[in-house]
Amino acid sequence: MDQRRIEIMDTTLRDGEQTSSVSFSPSEKLTIAKLLLEELKVDRIEIASARVSEGEFQAVKSITSWAAKTGYLDAIEVLTFVDNGVSIAWMKDSGAKVQNLLTKGSLNHLTHQLKKTSEQHFSEIANAVKQAQDNGIVTNVYLEDWSNGMRNSKAYVFEFLEFLSQQPVKRIMLPDTLGVLRPEEAYEFVSEIKTKYPHLHFDFHAHNDYDLSVSNVMEALKAGADGLHLTVNGMGERAGNAPMASVVAVINDFMPNIQTAVNEQVLFTVSKLVETFSGFMIPANKPVIGANVFTQTAGIHADGDNKKNLYFNDLLPERFGRKRKYALGKSSGKANIQKNLQELGLQLNDQELKMVTARIIELGDKKQVVTKEDLPYIISDVLDSYDYEVNVCVDSYVLTHSKGLRPSTTVSLTIKGKTYEQSAQGDGQFDAFMNALRKIYKKDPLTTLPELIDYAVRIPPGSHSDALCETIITWKTAEKEFKTRGLDSDQTVSAIKSTEKMLNIITK
Repeated sequence: MDQRRIEIMDTTLRDGEQTSSVSFSPSEKLTIAKLLLEELKVDRIEIASARVSEGEFQAVKSITSWAAKTGYLDAIEVLTFVDNGVSIAWMKDSGAKVQNLLTKGSLNHLTHQLKKTSEQHFSEIANAVKQAQDNGIVTNVYLEDWSNGMRNSKAYVFEFLEFLSQQPVKRIMLPDTLGVLRPEEAYEFVSEIKTKYPHLHFDFHAHNDYDLSVSNVMEALKAGADGLHLTVNGMGERAGNAPMASVVAVINDFMPNIQTAVNEQVLFTVSKLVETFSGFMIPANKPVIGANVFTQTAGIHADGDNKKNLYFNDLLPERFGRKRKYALGKSSGKANIQKNLQELGLQLNDQELKMVTARIIELGDKKQVVTKEDLPYIISDVLDSYDYEVNVCVDSYVLTHSKGLRPSTTVSLTIKGKTYEQSAQGDGQFDAFMNALRKIYKKDPLTTLPELIDYAVRIPPGSHSDALCETIITWKTAEKEFKTRGLDSDQTVSAIKSTEKMLNIITK
């Protein structure tokens, strides 16, 4: 099957920057531009709108200066306007060589916004194209609101295309400006245009207002579109533009006759960098690049992956420089835990695995995030719990901490079936807890609380703000020193759990 090579134009730095509250600095724009062209290997990038601001001008100058030295200048594009040469002068000063001229692609826009006839508009466009040509600038033309133009007045659109076919224009760009196209319309409209003008280059520019941008892109390609406009992470006005990662994956997997130059291995890297610079966070379930899309949660899925990869599809994470993960939580089965243990190089027997699974499910029921890095701490905590007979239980407690007042605690404790309750203050919440314990054990001449000689807190590396916290306390009695561990997302609670273990060890 013959493959058709299409162009990918990335407009993250222009249309993507129109995402609400997003603004890239000149240095950020340059960094992203280099990554898009040198690493992701897109064919072209649209980096700015002419005449916007001094900052935008400086950003364009820095990018064109770099591009001129590295051979990418023809791949740098700027949105311009029909404005009697003002945009052309701006481009000349900035060093840009390709203009994407914004024109009216629908009769409604022409009539109600410009209040001009088609002859007047075409005459002004011809002048803008000639000025560009006279200054060594290549012209591509945007037909703004083209999709509604095709719906409401095809006669105007084809009159416009006939005019453009006679102009020195390199590409004609067909935007679904308001994201209103249905997939069947995307196919019908592009097919109609390509049939009439097979030798002209047409780019398709999709917006995602109905979440149909990827479907519309597929249909436009089937109809013969020569290029696509995409953005990293689907950034753009309103619901955004067609997302780069999803479109590239769809083309590679479902359209064998279409070829692009995009390197999908770096899609995730580029996406994360743009997320960092823009502050526009990637949804966890965003296809291809979201945090959760290569994470199996249900234990049955992990078990299936162990048995001939039953839950794999063609979207293998390694294609995008990522790895499959197995989530730990209340839906975890032994298979999920074993997958994570394998990565850590740990082994447990069946009984130990059963106990660890039960503890992870318990933590998941509390809506705590359990990570692979937490596993050694959970294992240590669970296995340590079975080294003694349980004679003491901390039933409940109240911890208070107020500005200007000493922390206080009320503790209810059951020792060998008998319940005690005491309140105390201290220099901190845990100190208050220990003082309450001392009041309880003061009545028992046979038991002396050990001395606390060391108190250490550890958080698994790479954990989140709701990570598990391990508190290791070293105790000293007249006979020995020993350590106990407690595990919880709250530091004071983990210390209390560690202390509860100590109480069971000393209570015979």
